[in-house]
Order: sequence, then C-alpha cells, then structure tokens
Amino acid sequence: MKRFFQLETAGGILLIGATALAMLMANSPLASWYAMFLDMPVVWQIGSFAIDKPLLLWINDGLMALFFFTVGLELKEEWLQGDLSTPAQRLLPAIAAVGGMVAPAAMYLAMNYDDPLAVSGWAIPAATDIAFALAVLSLLGSSVPRGLKVFLASLAIFDDIGAIVIIAVFYTAHISLMALLVAISCLLGLLLLRHLKVYTKSAYIIIGIIMWASLLKSGVHATLAGVLLAMFIPLAPPHRQRPSMLHTMKKDLHGTVTFFVLPLFAFANTGLNFSGMRLEQWLHPVPVGIALSLFLGKQLGIFGSCWLAIRLKLCGAPAGCSWLTLYGVAVLCGIGFTMSLFIGSLAFEASGVNMLFDERLGILAGSLLSAMLGYLILRYSLMRDQGK
Repeated sequence: MKRFFQLETAGGILLIGATALAMLMANSPLASWYAMFLDMPVVWQIGSFAIDKPLLLWINDGLMALFFFTVGLELKEEWLQGDLSTPAQRLLPAIAAVGGMVAPAAMYLAMNYDDPLAVSGWAIPAATDIAFALAVLSLLGSSVPRGLKVFLASLAIFDDIGAIVIIAVFYTAHISLMALLVAISCLLGLLLLRHLKVYTKSAYIIIGIIMWASLLKSGVHATLAGVLLAMFIPLAPPHRQRPSMLHTMKKDLHGTVTFFVLPLFAFANTGLNFSGMRLEQWLHPVPVGIALSLFLGKQLGIFGSCWLAIRLKLCGAPAGCSWLTLYGVAVLCGIGFTMSLFIGSLAFEASGVNMLFDERLGILAGSLLSAMLGYLILRYSLMRDQGK
C-alpha cells in the first residue's frame, strides 16, 4: 500500500477506479443505494445560520474548495519561485493554454449554437485534467524529457487559471450583496494578516472557512474561496530553518486531495445509468460536441498556437521535444475529466437536461480517446527520438 501511494500514477489509478465503481453501482441493483448516498442530507448549523445540502453538493461545493485551494497554492509557488517565475518561461504554455481553451469552446459552440440551453456548456471542453494527463505521461517512464513535463504542468496551470476565471465570470447565480460584503471583509482580513506577518495557520483557515460560507450564500461559486485564500498564504518562511507555510500546507493537503477528494468527486459525478438510454441521447449534439471538442479542438488549439508562436520566434520549443512529441502532449491535453465534470455540473445543474442528454458521456469519451491516442503518439515519438 505504501509503495502504491508513492507512485506518480496512483492518483490517476484511483480516479479510474472510482469512475468504474460509480458506473458499476449506477447500473446494478445497488443504483438506489448510490442515489441515496449522494442525496443524503448534510446540515451544518451555527445559531440561525445553516447550510443544508445533499452530500453531492457538499462534495462539489465543499471538498472541491480544497482542490482549488491546492491549485491556488501551486499557482502561487510556481509563479513566484518555480517554472513560471520568468516571462520567458510563461509565454509558450500561456499561448498554448489560450489556444487550448478557445478552439474547443468555439468548436462546441459551432455544433450547438442553435440550442440556448446547450450553449451554456461551452466551457466544458475548455478544461484540462492535470492529474490524469501527468499520470498518463508518467506511464512512459524516464524517457520523458523534463522540459516536456514542465511544459505540460505549466500549460495545465494556465488552463486552471482560465477555468477559475470562467467559473467566476460565467457560472455565478444571483448575487446576494450582504453575503458578498462578508466575503470582501474576509479578503481584507487576510490582507491584514499578511501585513502584520502572521504565520499562524489557524488564523488563515478560520477566515477561509467564513469566506467559503459567505461565497456559498452570495451566489458566487464557493470553490473560488479556495483560490482566493491560497493567494494570501505566505510563501516566505517565518524562520530560515523552516519551510514556508505555503509549502507545508501544500504538502499536507496533497495526499488528501489526490487520494480522497478527487476520487470521491469522480465517484459522485460519473455514475452514468445506461439503462433505457436511447440512441438520440448518445448522438445528441451536447455529448458529441464535448467529445469532439476535447479530442479534436484541444489538440488543434494547443498544437496550432504552439506551432505559430515558435514559427514567429515568439518563444522556443520545450527542451528535448520534437514536433511529434509536442503534438502528442497536445492530444493528451484533451483529457478534461475532473475540471470538465465540475464545469458541467455548474452549466447544467437544476436544469433537468439530463433527461435529454448527459454531458458526462462526452467528457468520458473525449478524455478516453485523448488519453489513448496521446499515449501512443508519445510512446512512438520518444522511442524514435532516442533511436530505439
């Protein structure tokens, strides 16, 4: 067990296992138990303030805030000290991320422009799942150049920034001004902690929880509280002999997020029931549009923008990467999964459209095709580059 959890691929394997288990339960006599588990009411109350939601929404709105918090910590560390600390390091993955979001979104809209309800899912194929993509890349072992790993991780980081902006701007409900003011006061409190150079984790965590609850009530998606909190976590260590609070919090949360939060999210959101599903549901423009946009739109947008930027000498190619290897990474980025599922839940929640189609069909199909083809291309190109 210890050796398994130390593997780079462990997180991806658990995600696949959680997805398979969810589908198995949803299409077996245990389907009612699966539904009861997700619909189980969970209440958190302090005085007259209460949050009463089914377990599924606690997972999507609550536990996923931890995921976004770790994403925010990673963003801040890489931006200030890591592989994105200079403009030259940021340019190519930033251009690739923009192309990789615009092209699939445009392709999806072109296939669903005449359906006002379906149009709301335009951002679903714009996301890249960093955990799955890196897990597939790690299957290729030591033959993968470090420059390729850095490029993929950096691209995914910029992709996450874009996804966070999209969620904040396009997927918010009606705004409650009072709750939003409480959230803003929490940001001011975090700013004060930074100004006073407070290095006590509990102070940041308490304000973060209040900010999460206020955003939940405000109509702005609550998971954004995780990103906002991460931006205020100190990167400088209080003492030279100790690691920074940012580093220790990221390290402490990594296992919880990778081996519990993300697999539980996958289990809760991928339980597709195929019984009674008609052919028109499989061929509906929404799942078909998502699948094609992830599989074709992502690779065209990323590889096309990289090719243009390199040809125009705006930036150089990743170290040790041929054009075919770069194309293989672009294909691999069509794995949407976690972020696509999350945006899909926001785009079509409370709409009842799952009676007409299920966006998860497209996400799973596009991600699976991208993972398989991306792996095969990278395996061939890396072996060819090394003369094997």
